[in-house]
Amino acid sequence: MTEQAQAEDRSALAELLLGHPPMARELPGFATDRLPANPAELFGEWLAGAFAAGVLDPQVVTLSTVDTDGCPDARVLVLRGIDAADAGWVFAADADSPKGRQLAVRPKAAISVYWPLLGRQVRVRGLVETASPEESALDFLGRSPWSRAAALVGHQSEPLTSLEVYENAAREARRRLETDSKTVAPGHTVYTLRASEVEFWQGDATRRHVRVHYTRNEVGATSGAWARTLLWP
Repeated sequence: MTEQAQAEDRSALAELLLGHPPMARELPGFATDRLPANPAELFGEWLAGAFAAGVLDPQVVTLSTVDTDGCPDARVLVLRGIDAADAGWVFAADADSPKGRQLAVRPKAAISVYWPLLGRQVRVRGLVETASPEESALDFLGRSPWSRAAALVGHQSEPLTSLEVYENAAREARRRLETDSKTVAPGHTVYTLRASEVEFWQGDATRRHVRVHYTRNEVGATSGAWARTLLWP
C-alpha cells in the first residue's frame, strides 16, 4: 500500500470516529444522594438494571492481571456471582491458563465492565482469593455440558495446529463426560476478587460524567467499612 493510500485510510478512519460520537443518546441518571454503604449492593442494582434494559451479556466483564514481567494483561470472562456481604466479585478460570498462572504469582487484579446502552462503567480493584478444590468442583459440575467439555479440552491459549485438532479433542472431552458425568477438569478454579476500591461511572453526552469512588478502610476500628466520594469527571 502506498503512503498516499495509507494516509487516505487514516483520514477515513478519523472521519468515521468523529462522525460517531459516543453516548449521543438519552442515558439514565445517577442519584448520588441515595447510595448504599456497600459498593457490591450498588453493582447488583446496576447489573439488574442492565439485564432489564436489554444490555447484551451484561455479566461479561474484563479481568486484568499482571504477568511476571510486570506487563498488564486483560481478557473478557463471565462473572459467576457477587459476594455482597464482603464485596467479592466471583469468577472461574483454569489454574494453568495465563490468568491462573499470573494470579498464582501476583494475586491482585482489576475487573471492569462497560454497558454502552446505559453509558455505565464499573471498575473494581483488589486482592484475589482462591476457593477450595471442593467449591471449585461444585462450580464446575453446575456448568452446562458444553462449558464442561470445553474446560476438559484444556490447553487454553496454547498454539493450535488446526481446528480439526480441536474438534477431535472436544469430541473426546464430551465422550468422557458421557462416560462419567462427575468428571471435573483438574485445573478448574473459582476465584473471588475482594474489592479494595470500586468506581461507578455514569456517562453523559455533554461530558458531565458522574463518578463515585468507594474505598475500603483496612485499618483501625472501622476496618472493613467503606468511604465514598465524588470524583471530577
